[in-house]
Amino acid sequence: MTKEIVLHNRPVFEQIHPSIYGAAVGLVAWFAAAAWILFDRQDDIGLLLAIISVLLLVAVLLPWSLSLIWKRHAKPHQPHRDETSFHDWRIGDFAVWDSKIHGTQAAIDMLLPLAAVAFGLTAIGIVFLIIARAAP
Repeated sequence: MTKEIVLHNRPVFEQIHPSIYGAAVGLVAWFAAAAWILFDRQDDIGLLLAIISVLLLVAVLLPWSLSLIWKRHAKPHQPHRDETSFHDWRIGDFAVWDSKIHGTQAAIDMLLPLAAVAFGLTAIGIVFLIIARAAP
């Protein structure tokens, strides 16, 4: 007999909750806003910021538009699922390949790199502005 605790009857989800996608879009918008606000101090940087903004816009709009197409062309014999609350999704399991992880862990794994980049760029930009003001 093992000493591991196994929780039975937890739901297993195969899709990320929409609020996680909303948080990811918010972090991408934070990154773009921080780049434009904190680093747009020279004349030659505007083109690079515009290119990065277009790439981020495509990275957000492409999955969103594909999800709309997928929802619109769903097979008629598939049952309509009720919207799952974030709390239920968070305490459930998330299917990953042939395994499953806890919903909270899946959200952290998805959002942590985006948060690190957005908050890191903000911190670097603030330090950049402080040093630029202190320079003679």
